[in-house]
Formats: sequence, structure tokens, C-alpha cells
Amino acid sequence: MKLVEKDGAVRIEVHAKPRAKKSRIVGIRGDAVEVSLAAPPVDGAANEELVRTLAKVLDVAKRQIQFVRGEGSRTKLLSVTGLSADEIALKLTRATES
Repeated sequence: MKLVEKDGAVRIEVHAKPRAKKSRIVGIRGDAVEVSLAAPPVDGAANEELVRTLAKVLDVAKRQIQFVRGEGSRTKLLSVTGLSADEIALKLTRATES
């Protein structure tokens, strides 16, 4: 997992898997965090579910998570404010273990 601190935020690469039974952090896939989403990739539903899922796992407000690029693809780059790269890595690792 590659986390980059830039402009007061931490950037996370995400590989989204829409239409799953349950939204959850699956694990690490290369440099990206793999996330299953219980929403279809239609009208932004999967992106909204991705932000909701990450906000819950990272314990931040949804407004603290922004898309940098990739809103229309499975591979996305997100920016998270309010946490350090170490805090994010710890919370994502815990989420994959549970």
C-alpha cells in the first residue's frame, strides 16, 4: 500500500469492486487498497459507497475524503485530510484483518 502525503492530506490509491454483497476493505492489491462495494457503478452510487465505507473505517467525516482522479474507473486516487499516513495505514490494516 502506497500512501503519499501532499498538500496537508494523504493520498490513497483504491481499487474498487462494485456489486459486492457487502462493502468492506478486502486487502492490499499492489500499491492500492482493494475495496468491495455493495453498490452498482451507476450514477455515482459506487463512489458514494466508497467514500462512506472509507469514512467509517478511517473514522473521519465523509467531507474529509475527496477524489483526486478516477471517478469513472475502478482504480481511483483519493485524498484524506485529518489523519497522518501512519494512522491511515494502521486503520486500513486493522480493517483487512477483521
